[in-house]
Amino acid sequence: MSSIDFGHVLGAARGYADLARAAVAQIDPANQRAHHGFGWIATSVAALEAVAGWLKRNGGGTELDRKVAFLGFAETLAQLTGGLPMGQNELLRPGDLGLGPAARDLAHACRDLVEGDHAAIRAEVAAMLAAGEWPSEGLGDSDLDTIRDQFRRFTDAEILPHAHKWHLANDLIPDATVAAMADLGTFGATIPEEFGGLGLSKLVMCLITEELSRGWIGAGSLGTRSEIAGELIAMGGTAEQKAEWLPRIASGEVLPTAVFTEPDTGSDLGSLQTRARRDEQGWVIDGAKTWITHASRSDLMTLLARTLPDARGYAGLSMLLVPKPRGTDADPFPAEGMTGSEIEVLGYRGMREYALQFDAMRAPADALLGGEEGQGFKQLMRTFEAARIQTAARAVGVAKRALELGLDYAMARKQFGKALVQFPRVADKLAMSLVDFVLSRELTYAAARAKDTGKRCDIEAGMAKLLAARAAWSNADASLQIHGGNGYALEFEISRILCDARILNIFEGAAEIQAQVIARGLIEGRN
Repeated sequence: MSSIDFGHVLGAARGYADLARAAVAQIDPANQRAHHGFGWIATSVAALEAVAGWLKRNGGGTELDRKVAFLGFAETLAQLTGGLPMGQNELLRPGDLGLGPAARDLAHACRDLVEGDHAAIRAEVAAMLAAGEWPSEGLGDSDLDTIRDQFRRFTDAEILPHAHKWHLANDLIPDATVAAMADLGTFGATIPEEFGGLGLSKLVMCLITEELSRGWIGAGSLGTRSEIAGELIAMGGTAEQKAEWLPRIASGEVLPTAVFTEPDTGSDLGSLQTRARRDEQGWVIDGAKTWITHASRSDLMTLLARTLPDARGYAGLSMLLVPKPRGTDADPFPAEGMTGSEIEVLGYRGMREYALQFDAMRAPADALLGGEEGQGFKQLMRTFEAARIQTAARAVGVAKRALELGLDYAMARKQFGKALVQFPRVADKLAMSLVDFVLSRELTYAAARAKDTGKRCDIEAGMAKLLAARAAWSNADASLQIHGGNGYALEFEISRILCDARILNIFEGAAEIQAQVIARGLIEGRN
């Protein structure tokens, strides 16, 4: 293993991705399988680049780091040359893109990695995990490491001991916990200091989100509402709107919610039908929205509506900042002209999901974000990068918690006179869950670093979300399998993790949408 030249095989993998891009550029975009498959190829290679960068930053890494990298490279390259999973029952084969000869060349170039029996390495990785070793996570910045440790301690003390009870009861995250999260700076992490925030990087946002989501995805996701609203206002708001809302969002005084999705539209935002019209007092809103997270216990809606009825598609959409009174259990929607009903869900609890109806609900005259109509879609698109990176970080946290639970159970549970961790198939699951966690973590951090440079990074954000969501689901499924029948019992935490993990491939742009964004962007030469 020590003789493997990761740089050489990474170069070969990049060459294969370039050939895939050239092949797909000649294929009709209506062929989703081909284009999305290329998106997965590019994402897989980007993950290898991120892991290579991780090793380099850590001076070549520890022994465990190198074993994890070896397995990550070996499995990813085997998938590229044999069959790359785009879904549970969808495999992309090299022949699908006419890349049979190129795949054989790649397999030859990386034969020292792909060929051979890796069972011993997987067993060693599982044994090192069981002994308490974890891969390096230092970021080369003591401030970043301190922030991670602070939120890890908070999660261990305030979230993990209670999350499963809250989930089973379908409780909202308690107000006291929300207040404690606000005191830590959760809601103002990336809001500029001049508006009461911490003015920190998107990488810090990822660390915070990852740790909170390891405790409960609902806790990690609560910050997403503030991230979206804060970025919308900071990038597109008037000076008055920034001064009015950003300090209150940063402090946690105002809990925002994103009100975009409508029944039957899904990702087709250009078809939105909710209308907002001006009158002498301000704005009047009519229409329906669905899958609105935290809609009741929120104080501000960032609401996408059609304000220019004669303009087609996206051109007629505007973003409104709509204040509302915070709901209670007895009266969840006290605002006049607004009603809602809860959508019961398998997981992703703690904030609750709602279908909303607006019947002449009023918003103030200065509610229009930026004071200009027809800019709503563009304003929203500018926030999707950060939202998707943060969603990837949520997935990384869920993936790690699934692994922790599987490892703990495998060490404690004994069958046929020995702990489950000593059985090869269990050890395999743990080892490869660790590999998937590291791959997705490092790709997510790479996307955050790209965002922090200020450049467009919709491709990097899409890649991070695509891979991390798959890792969260795969790790949760493997961990539940390790638990056996107990994992299917509601009393065991892994049952919640499985439900929480499943949503990650759907919201903030489904996996198919991410693959499309990646493929289109790379074919157009944006990266």
